[in-house]
Amino acid sequence: MGCPWDREQNHESIRSNFIEEVYEVIDAIDKNDMSSLKEELGDVLLQVIFHSQMESERSVFNINDVVDSLVKKLIYRHPHVFGDVCVKDSDEVLKKWEDLKLKSKKNSNEEGIFSHFTTALPALILAYKAQRKAKNVGFDWDRSDEIFDKINEEIVEFKSALEEDNKDKMINEMGDIFFSVVNLSRFFDIIPEDALRQSTLKFINRFSTMEKIIRDEDLQISELDIEKLDFYWEKAKKIETR
Repeated sequence: MGCPWDREQNHESIRSNFIEEVYEVIDAIDKNDMSSLKEELGDVLLQVIFHSQMESERSVFNINDVVDSLVKKLIYRHPHVFGDVCVKDSDEVLKKWEDLKLKSKKNSNEEGIFSHFTTALPALILAYKAQRKAKNVGFDWDRSDEIFDKINEEIVEFKSALEEDNKDKMINEMGDIFFSVVNLSRFFDIIPEDALRQSTLKFINRFSTMEKIIRDEDLQISELDIEKLDFYWEKAKKIETR
């Protein structure tokens, strides 16, 4: 008979489950917890099997078809491994990958590099991947100082929107600032998602240390003004750097 809950699901109803499982894999990787990683990878695999089984029951495709499609794609996009194509470095591998990916798409009406681009990604990752795609066809900055100039230009434009009290324009200009900072990160081979995650976790850890210091002094954090909070923040910072 199977599980009654399983039978009630469709691709849309378990979409968020897939996203959550992937993030749990990332969390295990960040914590270097191999036991959890093994478990979470199994949960992701379950999601792949679940979606495949739904289509198998409709006689559309099954898990074997999914694996077969992946194998064919990997062989096609790795002519430097399975064929006689030579590449000099990883950048050339990525460029050839994008060229082959574009050629493999069937719809002749969609010929741009973003025709089949997945936009359902976290914003920083989306910006990073979009810029990488543009770079692969030669559309990129030549020097880092040009990017610094662009960031400063976007900040000036945001200040102008702020003076106008134009919220829509402020949102647009703030997005341009973020996008330019992602460009700077990518230029120096820094993944912006990882950099921001690292800084956010550092903030959380330092804030937790500050809370502990305050509690140890029998104080309530909610009763302290910003000057006192800054004082304890600096104490927490010094503890971290010991």
